[in-house]
Amino acid sequence: MIPGRLSDIQRLAWLRLARTETVGPVAFDHLLTRYGTPERALSALPDLSRRGGRAAPLAPPPRDTIERELEIGEKLGARLICGCEPDFPPRLAALDPPPPVLWARGRAELLSQPSIAIVGARIASAAGQRFARNLAADLGTAGYVVVSGMARGIDGAAHEGALTTGTVAVLGGGIDDVYPPEHDKLHAQLAAEGCIVSESAPDRRAQAKDFPRRNRIIAGLSQGVVVVEAELKSGSLITARLAAEQGRDVFAVPGSPLDPRSRGTNDLIRQGAILCEGAEDVLRSLAGEARLRERDQAYDAEPPSDLDPDALRERVAALLSPTPVPRNDLIRAVAAPASTVMAALVELSLAGRAELLDGGLVAGV
Repeated sequence: MIPGRLSDIQRLAWLRLARTETVGPVAFDHLLTRYGTPERALSALPDLSRRGGRAAPLAPPPRDTIERELEIGEKLGARLICGCEPDFPPRLAALDPPPPVLWARGRAELLSQPSIAIVGARIASAAGQRFARNLAADLGTAGYVVVSGMARGIDGAAHEGALTTGTVAVLGGGIDDVYPPEHDKLHAQLAAEGCIVSESAPDRRAQAKDFPRRNRIIAGLSQGVVVVEAELKSGSLITARLAAEQGRDVFAVPGSPLDPRSRGTNDLIRQGAILCEGAEDVLRSLAGEARLRERDQAYDAEPPSDLDPDALRERVAALLSPTPVPRNDLIRAVAAPASTVMAALVELSLAGRAELLDGGLVAGV
């Protein structure tokens, strides 16, 4: 489907397809690519489900159910932003696949501005909450929107620190789902001064299965994710993993080995996360990433005339090992255009000397 602003009829069909049972982001993306429009995809669903072995043909939700969702969102002063529309957040649009829809209440323009996520433990220490609040304030002063999940503890402190500069809350339930209940005032402040977003219908109450999707959006909206406190099985570590898979920076605040809330962050640092002791660590890393992107763009715009493809291929091969590494790291190490390095990797892969893995990783064979 050609990107652009949808009409009311198209918007209804888009949302109806997105709310159809078993049609998640991957299936939605495939159906839209295959049929071109949500209307055609909706018409094809019954036959597709029957051919796939479903006993009863798959039926989209009734039209009046979708109309009711749109009415509720409008009464709340929220906007439905569909994945093909120009104001859909560009970093989310770059995900594979992106969420089909996003409800936004408040300052939706914040979703397209440079942003950093700050997440962590719900039962956070006073020191951890103070750190998150100060970090959010410092990053906000530096021009970054702070993204978090409005949960107790670190999330709430991060939002509080960035209210005056810009903050986005991503909810597991709908944009009208105030959870935890004690964050009712924070929710109202976010709706008035920041932005509240969700994939879910506006009046949906959060369920356990909604939070991984919420975490994916937190990571997807951000250039990097800072984990302040987290136990080893914390949901914040899921957000960090998703951020790494999306090619975003992961930062972790070190803590005492005697505090269980530091075990997750300390383990992230062992795994290669960037140590964060303050905003300057985040800003320094992001500035370095920006310089690398500029350099890569310069390489791609004007490749060196004396570049020897055979020599480059062997340089790439020499950097590979059985341990998978991000392809971007390899491109930086070689200091050559991304397209040229990728061509070398494909050749090495076809020769059985390299393996291109999911998540943007590559390993030597």
